[in-house]
Amino acid sequence: MAKNFTPHRIAFYIGIVVVWQIIAMVGIWPDNIFPSPYEVAEDLAYGASDGSLFYGIASSLWRLSVGLAIAIVGGIVLGIFMARMEIINQTVGSLVLGLQSIPSIAWVPLAILWFGLTDGGIIFVTAIGAIFAVTINTYTGVKNIDPHFIEAARNMGAKGSQLITAVLIPAAFPYMISGFKQGWAFAWRGVIGAEILFSYLGLGFLLNAGRSLTDVSQVIGIMLVIMVIGLAVDGVIFKRLENKVMSRWGLR
Repeated sequence: MAKNFTPHRIAFYIGIVVVWQIIAMVGIWPDNIFPSPYEVAEDLAYGASDGSLFYGIASSLWRLSVGLAIAIVGGIVLGIFMARMEIINQTVGSLVLGLQSIPSIAWVPLAILWFGLTDGGIIFVTAIGAIFAVTINTYTGVKNIDPHFIEAARNMGAKGSQLITAVLIPAAFPYMISGFKQGWAFAWRGVIGAEILFSYLGLGFLLNAGRSLTDVSQVIGIMLVIMVIGLAVDGVIFKRLENKVMSRWGLR
């Protein structure tokens, strides 16, 4: 993604809002079906004033952070084992590929049966949705390390955990960043989807509450908040981290 705020990008989004407002003013559809930008902003302002919007954002981000952290740690460990031990790659690796094809939302019924309607269930869905992307990218990164590089490290005394932390992870990190980004995207979708079905206060809950109340303004407003958070995390955190890593490796 390019720089976050460019004149063309700002003009593009302003244009969308203007067109949206014009369509709403023409009255092709009633307000309860197609609200104006002002009505959506008013609904978000009301949610901000009573604190429900900020509490929902904080709750969703907390579940996301815990679930994504579990996915990153678990994915790195599993990916390294798959890359370094062929028996694990031939067995667990095939299972990982199969499980990756299951959408996060499909894990919700199992999460409810295992954890009940608790935060633990939502975190499980979040983590399971992201872990396989991290695993596969870590595996790819470690597999692409030059064997001579690893052998040289061993000759210098690196072995065991030292080989992993000082050689394998740093060398595979450009690939792992891609896995983190994919994992974040899957985790964000997973936490919102799980909150909708678990009915636990969060952005997903607020989205479903708007649907229950036939409040299209709230539904659109929460969708915009979810999108803005996604763009912000990708641009502020992952893009900067990716640029730093790529620059250090001379890939940019």
